[in-house]
Amino acid sequence: MVDTYSLFKKLGSGANFDLKRFKTDAEKFKIISSSSSTIDKNDFIEELDFFGTKKDCSKKDGSKTFFNETKTVIGDDVENVKIEDINKKKKKKRKLPDDGITLLSCKNKKVKDKNVSKEKVNQQHIEKINIFRKEHLIHVYGFDIADPISSFLDLKERFNVPTIIMKNVKENGFEVPTPIQMQAIPVILQHREMLACAPTGSGKTLAFILPILCHLKESKKTGIRAVIVSPTRELSQQIYREFVRMNAGIGLKIDILTKAKINNFKSKACDILISTPNRLVHLLKQDFAPDLGIVEWLVLDEGDKLFEDGEAGFRGQVALIYQACSNPSIKRLLFSATLANSVEDWCKDHLDNVVRITVGNRNAATDTIDQELIFVGQESGKLLAIRQILHKGFQPPILVFVQSKDRAKELFNELVYDGLNVDVIHSDRTQAQRENIVKCFRTGKIWILIATDLMGRGIDFKGVNMVINYDFPSTTVSYIHRIGRTGRAGRRGKAITLFTEDDVVNLRSIANVVRSSGGEVPDWMLKLKKLDSRTKKTLRKVPLERPHINTVSKYDAEKRNKKKQMIEQSKAKKKEKENS
Repeated sequence: MVDTYSLFKKLGSGANFDLKRFKTDAEKFKIISSSSSTIDKNDFIEELDFFGTKKDCSKKDGSKTFFNETKTVIGDDVENVKIEDINKKKKKKRKLPDDGITLLSCKNKKVKDKNVSKEKVNQQHIEKINIFRKEHLIHVYGFDIADPISSFLDLKERFNVPTIIMKNVKENGFEVPTPIQMQAIPVILQHREMLACAPTGSGKTLAFILPILCHLKESKKTGIRAVIVSPTRELSQQIYREFVRMNAGIGLKIDILTKAKINNFKSKACDILISTPNRLVHLLKQDFAPDLGIVEWLVLDEGDKLFEDGEAGFRGQVALIYQACSNPSIKRLLFSATLANSVEDWCKDHLDNVVRITVGNRNAATDTIDQELIFVGQESGKLLAIRQILHKGFQPPILVFVQSKDRAKELFNELVYDGLNVDVIHSDRTQAQRENIVKCFRTGKIWILIATDLMGRGIDFKGVNMVINYDFPSTTVSYIHRIGRTGRAGRRGKAITLFTEDDVVNLRSIANVVRSSGGEVPDWMLKLKKLDSRTKKTLRKVPLERPHINTVSKYDAEKRNKKKQMIEQSKAKKKEKENS
């Protein structure tokens, strides 16, 4: 038979007396003392010993057990638990967050913490990249744009660029990438279409040569896989030389389209073709025209010039080339030092997920050029001014720009008799003559070269110390490209622009370019009346009419013309007599 104590023990199993909750009742029945929060455990048990089974609770070592170390009976097990700890746990369980109860497992918390840490790392990385771009004046527009590189060694680590290309980069003296190379090379290696605008002499050519060589890797003898289009033959020759240098040891077939090669051109023997728009269109119209359907890369260098309308532009030819390159996976790249809104709009409409890159201020000259504007009064004052500049002493080589080939010839005839080592280049000269002049100018045999805007596009002459704009440029674009022949690759250069009273109409726009690139101009130039769009278009198509360049007086010139007319008339009379 179960005794009464055992039965009561089972009924009370799991019960616990909450002294904190029923403190007043405990004090009333003298279970605890009101003066002290601790009592002798023997006294406490004596009050509750209903069956007279009191035992000595003293420890063997004679020490007393206090109330805050009482035994809590839970079922049949006995454990030493602090009541204060129990109360703390209860408080924690009752505590609710302000926004309600959230139930998360430990695993979910860990996943959330990992996601938060990844987001922080990504945010820090983005901020770091933005700071880097800001330091180098790189502006990008588009989605999922590749991070820029800070060193050419990054290409090996990030894109696994072949060792032979890295070797060629080093051997050709490219140590640190320029801002346009920092951003453009990773974007092209990412297989993206791109529109890039960077100052003259900033290394745009290498920015597309290096990634194209990486993609093509080796010659497949299947046909043309990359087409490079530039507005002038001189620029095409320059791009060809750069490609050949970087192609050493790779084995790709690179060719430049010349007049002599058109009739016997073999497309399968060429991986990369470099050409001007006119020559390439002429080749495409032949019966033996190459198939451009497998072209993987189409590069338009000096893109703003190629998209110009009219006789001076190549928009029609570029459209034909664009249509001929019909590969669905083709990637198109446009590079220029200046950028018109029309070109940018065209790229947005026709290029797939295009990335736009701008280095520095848009349509501005590089800050490595010291620019100076000199007023000479009338047209006759220009010849005196240029002679004064040259006779003061100069460090060759010097480029002098005029607005037409006739004026180039006239200025050459004036300066050559001053005992100066000078020559002239224009479209009337044969290709062989032009190549020889460029070669002599590069090697220092020619000190002063007179040219038209033909030479103002992309030609890289090493170490040109000065550019003289003898004739005021008709547009800001022309001005930027002309003076961009100096101050290249980090070297300092100087640009002097002569202007007359007739040139004041276009002076404000040029003065703004000088100011934006760090130069100093008088305030009155910036306060001049702004040109309307119609006048700008007229000046772009039809430059100002200028008198002939000569030092002969007006009276002597008229006398010479009369004499010339008399001689021509007498010759005509003689012919009539002979025929009769």
